[in-house]
Amino acid sequence: MALSAKQTRMLDILARRAAWVTAGELAHDIGVTTRSIRSYAAALGDVVESGPSGYRVKPDAYAAYLAGDGSSDTGKAGSPQERLVFLARRLLDEPDGIDVYETAESLFVSDSTIESDLTRMRGLLTGTELTLERHGSAVQLLGPEIARRKLLSRLFRDEMRQSVIDVARIQEAFGAEGLAEFKSDLVAMLDARGFFVNEYGINDVLLHMAVALDRVAKDRVLPTVDEPETSETIQSLAHDLGELIERRFGTTLDTTELRYLAILMRTRVIAPGAGRDPIEEFVSSAHLDVVRGIIDRASSEYLVDLHDEDFIVRLSLHVQNLVARAHENTYSRNPLTRSIKSSYPMIYELAVYIASRLQAAEGIAVNDDEIAYIAMHVGAYLEQQSRRRDAVTCAVVCPNYYDMHILLRDRLESTLGDELDITSVITSTDVDWEELDADLVLTTIDPRGRRENTVIVQPFLTETDVEHIRQAASRIRRQRHRARIKSELLEYFDESLFLRNFYARDPITLIRALGDRMIAAGAIDQEYVDQTVEREQMSSTAFTDSLAVPHAMTMSAKRTAIAIVINDTAIDWGDARVNVIAFIAFSAAGRASFQTVFDQFVEVFSDREAVLGLIRRADTFTAFIDELVRIIDA
Repeated sequence: MALSAKQTRMLDILARRAAWVTAGELAHDIGVTTRSIRSYAAALGDVVESGPSGYRVKPDAYAAYLAGDGSSDTGKAGSPQERLVFLARRLLDEPDGIDVYETAESLFVSDSTIESDLTRMRGLLTGTELTLERHGSAVQLLGPEIARRKLLSRLFRDEMRQSVIDVARIQEAFGAEGLAEFKSDLVAMLDARGFFVNEYGINDVLLHMAVALDRVAKDRVLPTVDEPETSETIQSLAHDLGELIERRFGTTLDTTELRYLAILMRTRVIAPGAGRDPIEEFVSSAHLDVVRGIIDRASSEYLVDLHDEDFIVRLSLHVQNLVARAHENTYSRNPLTRSIKSSYPMIYELAVYIASRLQAAEGIAVNDDEIAYIAMHVGAYLEQQSRRRDAVTCAVVCPNYYDMHILLRDRLESTLGDELDITSVITSTDVDWEELDADLVLTTIDPRGRRENTVIVQPFLTETDVEHIRQAASRIRRQRHRARIKSELLEYFDESLFLRNFYARDPITLIRALGDRMIAAGAIDQEYVDQTVEREQMSSTAFTDSLAVPHAMTMSAKRTAIAIVINDTAIDWGDARVNVIAFIAFSAAGRASFQTVFDQFVEVFSDREAVLGLIRRADTFTAFIDELVRIIDA
């Protein structure tokens, strides 16, 4: 099935959402009319199901579509993308090149069509070490073998419709029978040697290995070169890989091939586990120094404590591998990038800051997927440090009878310890209910009229009790969030910085236009605008399908303020289309509230129905404030 870019975009949106999606929502996201959506649905055929509630993918049909997608044999090279893949693979496999006219005839297309495809092919090779050389009707691909393999891997990834590379698809594409079993053996070997294995990266290395096996079988081997002395870890990995490959595939790879695969494994898949000495064996002192300097600045700028040696060492190990990947322009893909960006905007923003400093220090580029991996490191550490930060304070009323109150407290702490902070236990029947100042009261006796944030439980806690407590704690946390939004968010809006249906030709132009208004309002200076543009160019600030939040990475505004734009028609912003643009400027004095405001602002605008209601009703500044309060309280 040959799909257009917008049809593919529609299919990807439907595949990510479990529920029905209306034609209006799809039209908004893709930037077309609902009539176009209906025609796309017809083109997608049995893969998409339509109904009164909109559209959704049919799981079995979509799975079959994915399994059959990406073939590039002659019979299926119909679309421009399929022909491009077909030409690339032919050129990679034919050292003497291909004949343009014979290729056009075999594909049942005109000579001019193939000429156009070759022009696109030259664009595909930009930034690689590969070039096309033309002699009459003969076209030849020139360049080193390692660059050819990278191109093969890139073409395979581009053909995938899923973010995670599938082992079965690799096996099918390159004839690597037994790849799944090989992966199991490889993971077992790495685990036995005390390594943590990155499941998001291992299939990428398996792809490189399958490409290597395919090329070696065609006598396309890596040239032997004098390599610098390798570490004991690389040598040992190369040896073990060689034995596994020979046992599973019956192929013997030379030391150059195995060393290359071992380095990929070392920089993409494994991290030292318990019992290893990561500082001496894995991380260079230079990278440790760079990361420590960045962490010092990030901790100060964002008011978070990241000064933990184990965290810094593990992040340094990741950075060291990231720098190696960046210099080879072989970045790791991250299937969680979009969800991390929308679900944890503050953590992602902190990762952007760290990545920006890495770029400057190491002279590399860091893309969104690699930023998301940094965010995973930061998020995991902060989660460990702050599990009890949002804990609900709790008073327990359980009149004394032997050690019943002790048993109840022990059960509460073991079951709900991460959610509750038990501040007092009252063992008397004479309770001054009005004096209890905890967020939540759990009681085994009648609370005598007190019902707000009070849960009656059994002396021996039941599963039903636990569920009721969790619901109450969740409700209290939501109330806290809303209170914080009201007290901190609303005060930063200004009627002079509220714009309705304000458009520009691109995000950068719009940022500069909003920046001019904020300068006029005395909130920021031109340097802050320039820093905001720099931040936008590094990674799109579209954090949800409807909201973009441009901002600088330093809190150097004269005062904290938010310029808000609400548009009836969505505009392109990175890879999203947004109706709401909020240019946020923070001053040093507002640093303490940055995380709360930023996270909560994105949370408010993550509800599509709420955003659509805001677009419909917020035609004035007063109406906008009223609607925002209504959304918060809903």
